Amino acid sequence: MKLSRIVWTLLLLLALVVAYLTLAPVPVNPVAWQATPFVGYAPPHARNEQLAHLQQLNIGSETGPEHLLLGPDGRLYAAVASGAILRMQEDGAQREVWINTGGRVLGFAFDAQGNMIAADAYRGLLRITPDKQITVLCDQVDGTPVLYANSVVVAKNGKIYFSDASQRFGARQSGGTFHASVLDILEHSSTGRVIEYDVQLNQARVVADQLSFANGVALSQDERSLFVVETGEYAVWQIALSAQQLHLKSNKDQRLAHRILRDLPGYPDNLMRGEHGRIWLGLAKPRGAAIDQMADRPWLRSLTLRLPRFLWPVPPAYGHVLAFDEQGKIVADLQDPGGTYPETTGVLETRDRLYVQSLHATSIGWMSKPPNLR
Repeated sequence: MKLSRIVWTLLLLLALVVAYLTLAPVPVNPVAWQATPFVGYAPPHARNEQLAHLQQLNIGSETGPEHLLLGPDGRLYAAVASGAILRMQEDGAQREVWINTGGRVLGFAFDAQGNMIAADAYRGLLRITPDKQITVLCDQVDGTPVLYANSVVVAKNGKIYFSDASQRFGARQSGGTFHASVLDILEHSSTGRVIEYDVQLNQARVVADQLSFANGVALSQDERSLFVVETGEYAVWQIALSAQQLHLKSNKDQRLAHRILRDLPGYPDNLMRGEHGRIWLGLAKPRGAAIDQMADRPWLRSLTLRLPRFLWPVPPAYGHVLAFDEQGKIVADLQDPGGTYPETTGVLETRDRLYVQSLHATSIGWMSKPPNLR
């Protein structure tokens, strides 16, 4: 009798676990998609250790130097997780908190007047004047809110282009930038978009949408097109600035948009223009076979979110940055298989150095520029 009771108790517990894993509500409604097989670290992404011995700039108690840029004053600016923008000399000296937006800036640029134009994931598109006055330029488009401003560039004509990573999972509403990105990529509903903001007219319009987590942006040299990262599908798009609310997954017109890079070996993040026509790209995480295998199994992705977070199939740390030209040719590929400097989101190239950005690091990584890039 006692043994029978134990058996029935175990069966009941098993039934409850199965019911939870199959029926418990989750915040995503996953969409099936087709992931191409990952072929490994083959040329032009042959495994190497050129990024394995970065030197470090101290940023005190701050973390996550997600974006770096040299300002008009020649000093290095860094956006960190606390919402602060740090300012320092190129060697890290005289570090200070220049401003704190009260949000989380993920990308920024400077306009011709010396204003910082910032993509704040919590607040939208901001303008920060040299005397530290903050103005929200754009937090909605056609009545729909900007939920996850991610990356931004300013054209010579003053127009601003920025990515809104997701219309489903806002960074503030979904537990922070990283958690929101995981939810958006797992769901794969492709609601990311690229927005043009006209400062003179105070008007915003959607250039293109249907991106699975819209991320880094960079202008072409002739400023007729925009390079845009699609993190969820390991790709970089080239999109004509003349496009009007182009639905990328529906459109077949190669004159307006096409993938210039696809099937990258990791999750692409920021884009930054370097020297000699180079465009630098950071891969925040390597691709994972388990995640790719769930691409056409939406139910399995829902089940994953019912597991404790430590069981989620998040890929391990793997340092990886690369540079390509405007035709999509890879011209540099630097890796750290050990992931010593985690979540490499991008690269700032100066005359003598490469500064490496990170989502969660506690310092700014840098290295002297290799001879082949000088």
